Amino acid sequence: MTLVWKLLRQHISALQLAGFFLANLFGMLIVLLALQFYRDVRPVFSQEDGVINNDYIIVSKRISALGIGTSTFSEKEIRDIESQPFTESVGAFTASQYKVSCSMGIDGVANFGTQMYFESVPDKFVDTDKSQWHYEEGSDFVPIILPRSYLAIYNFGFAQSRSLPKLSEGVISMIDMTVLLRGDSKEQRMRGKVIGFTSRLNTILVPEGFLQWSNSLFAPTADNEPTRLIVEVKNPTDDRIAKYVKQQGYEIDEDKLQAGKATYFLKVMSGIVMAVGLLISALSFFILMLSIYLLVQKNTIKLQNLLLIGYSPAKVSLPYQILTIVMNALVLLIALGILLWVRSIYMNMLWTMFPNMEETSMWPAYTLGIILFAVVSVLNVLAIRRKVANCL
Repeated sequence: MTLVWKLLRQHISALQLAGFFLANLFGMLIVLLALQFYRDVRPVFSQEDGVINNDYIIVSKRISALGIGTSTFSEKEIRDIESQPFTESVGAFTASQYKVSCSMGIDGVANFGTQMYFESVPDKFVDTDKSQWHYEEGSDFVPIILPRSYLAIYNFGFAQSRSLPKLSEGVISMIDMTVLLRGDSKEQRMRGKVIGFTSRLNTILVPEGFLQWSNSLFAPTADNEPTRLIVEVKNPTDDRIAKYVKQQGYEIDEDKLQAGKATYFLKVMSGIVMAVGLLISALSFFILMLSIYLLVQKNTIKLQNLLLIGYSPAKVSLPYQILTIVMNALVLLIALGILLWVRSIYMNMLWTMFPNMEETSMWPAYTLGIILFAVVSVLNVLAIRRKVANCL
């Protein structure tokens, strides 16, 4: 192969290869940076909590000053929301119709207790580990998701005024919880465990199956029409959402809707930037192919002689293939190095503004870079081999 390389390298244009290298590097860097920046910045806009994402909005009825009128949704009203062009799916909140009290403690010793209530939404709307988020009838264990606002009220209000220890989310998840259900002349004690926290909902969530079972047991005759709906929307920026809600006299959380819009715009802009990066990568691929084709054209006689004396097309094209693969590998490594450097700069700025922001994984960016390297390299190898074979 050394002899073949000496014969074929004479007409290689360093300027053309440099153009390919820089264009490919620029394109791959844009793609990887757009993906990683979107993943890093998205939690700031969307306030993701691993439970309810920002494609959902919560709809309720406006309560008048005198409390006149119904606050529940009828089947007709639910079907009307489902029929709207901006709606993907609709789920109803189900509320507990019985009394609930809870005591918490460590090592079986109760430290404090409180009255509480439960609500549920269809399980498909809860984005958490499904192996934990379920209830089997006959079990004495119920998983619970708490709103972060409740924990903040305890830590900075109740606990601070009574010199009680403040609790983190991790500590709450380890605390023993006993739940007492009472209604219809029945009562039952159950074990509860907090498996997650949400910033989207100001309610205490339990699995839908548990609430259906407990309502049928402790409040079989209670009216259970929903007072709130969770609506999955196709596009949070759709102006028809606000118009419809205003027209019907409903209420939604505007802050959450604005967060959804910000997330949507961030997703669109990241997609556009990634598309530009892929376009630049594609153009760099054609630049390389043009360079290789010109090189092969200049070396046509040499290639024909090599093929006629017994060299296979695979062996003759191997030097060009190795050259492109090495250049693609260098592009990937340099792009990842620049990505790490740029990311360290903007992450320090984000942590200064949002100290509690969690760092996201870079593996998706690494994986995408490897995929781009593999795809471009395979296309280069196949194109070069085909061009060399055509010299015969």
